[in-house]
Amino acid sequence: MAPKILRFQTEEAAAAALAKYISDLSAKSIAAHGSFSVVLSGSSLFDTTRKILEPPYISSIDWSKWLIFFLDERVVPLDHPDSNYKLAYDRFLSKVPIPKSNIFPMKENLSAEEAADEYEQRLKQLVTNNTLNKSPITGSAKFDLILSGMGPDGHVASLFCWHFQRFEKQKWMTVVTNSPKPPPLRITFTFPLINSASEVALVVIGDEKADAVKVALGEHASHGYPLPVQKVSPEGNLTWFLDSGATSRL
Repeated sequence: MAPKILRFQTEEAAAAALAKYISDLSAKSIAAHGSFSVVLSGSSLFDTTRKILEPPYISSIDWSKWLIFFLDERVVPLDHPDSNYKLAYDRFLSKVPIPKSNIFPMKENLSAEEAADEYEQRLKQLVTNNTLNKSPITGSAKFDLILSGMGPDGHVASLFCWHFQRFEKQKWMTVVTNSPKPPPLRITFTFPLINSASEVALVVIGDEKADAVKVALGEHASHGYPLPVQKVSPEGNLTWFLDSGATSRL
């Protein structure tokens, strides 16, 4: 299915559209199967999701039915400034009444390999007990929504250019030992798990992302897959939320 590319003049307009998109998808998912499974990433994502914390959404969304997961994580304690969980908690989770039992951070105090394996096994158990849906195509967990940004180099999650982990075909989780951005040790979803999702939203804001957006969406975008973001191809729908800075080279 072709991606939906939404271009906005301002980040403010992109943020408003993103909030409505998330709210509508939450209501649809809860009506369909009683929950809304959301995968969060880190970085600047929570700048552009801020309007979901404002009226009318803050009081109209059924937060008790949300299930929260993490696209990638740095191998640091959960209260460390580099932790994606801490970022999500400080900027989002602490402001909404999602039950703590519905939030699934990656385990701390384990090696990277142990933590990745533990998270994969936990996701598989949640599929087995029907907490998470299952992709009929891949058998992977099928999340209702993955919210992701994109780096200026075109990476998503912690799947960076020229790292072999971007070519993983079987595992749901993998370890990156030499991230080009600190800290170097990361745990991340693989593309088989990302691409089993019902919906993926790529939230790409700012002119520092314009070169990567041009490669991913410009006239030569179909000529191979030089950037990790071009491997995002979910079973369901892919929607890009872009501001004028990010699209300035298209």
